[in-house]
Amino acid sequence: MSFKLPSLPYDKDALAPHMSAETLEFHHGKHHNAYVTKLNGLIDGTKWADKSLEQIIQESEGGLFNNAAQHWNHSFFWNCLSPDGGGKPKGDLLAAIEKDFGSYDAFAEKFASTAAGQFGSGWGWLVKKGGKLQVMATANADLPLKHDATALLTIDVWEHAYYIDYRNARPKFIETVMKELVNWDFVAQNLKNA
Repeated sequence: MSFKLPSLPYDKDALAPHMSAETLEFHHGKHHNAYVTKLNGLIDGTKWADKSLEQIIQESEGGLFNNAAQHWNHSFFWNCLSPDGGGKPKGDLLAAIEKDFGSYDAFAEKFASTAAGQFGSGWGWLVKKGGKLQVMATANADLPLKHDATALLTIDVWEHAYYIDYRNARPKFIETVMKELVNWDFVAQNLKNA
C-alpha cells in the first residue's frame, strides 16, 4: 500500500488572517508532502509495505518512524483547525476539561505553556490517558500513540508551522490558534471515541 497526502479540510486561504495560504502551501504542500513521499520510498518493496500507518509507527524506529509519525501528526493537525474554530469547547468536552484541569482557562494556560516550552521542534497535545485528560509535549516526530495515550488535540510547534506568519513568536501563534482556529468539534469527537 502507498500513503497519500490528504487534502486539507478547508481551502488554503480559509484560515487567514491567522494562518496564511502561503504557510499552508509550504507546510502542507511541501513539508507534509515530503514526509509522505519519503515514507512511501522507505516502505516500497519491504515488509512494511502492507502495514497500516499505526503499525509502522508502533513497530519502527529511525527514519521510517519519523516519516510515518510526521505523516500521522500532520494529518491529525489539519483536522484540529477550522475557519470557524476557536473560542471554548462545549458539552461533554468542556465538562471533561473542567473536571481534569479545574477550569477551561487553567487548561488553556497549561496547554499553551507546555507547547511554547517544548525545546526545539515538536508538538503540544491534549490527550486522554489512564481515564484522564492530560497535556503533554513531544519532541520531533514523537506522538501520544507511542506513550499509550489517545490524541485529542495537537498543535505543531516546529518553526515551519508558524515562521512565515509569526516569525519567532511561537507563543503568539499558539494563542491565536487557541482563540481563533481550534476545531472543538473534532476534539469532542476524538474524546467520544477515546
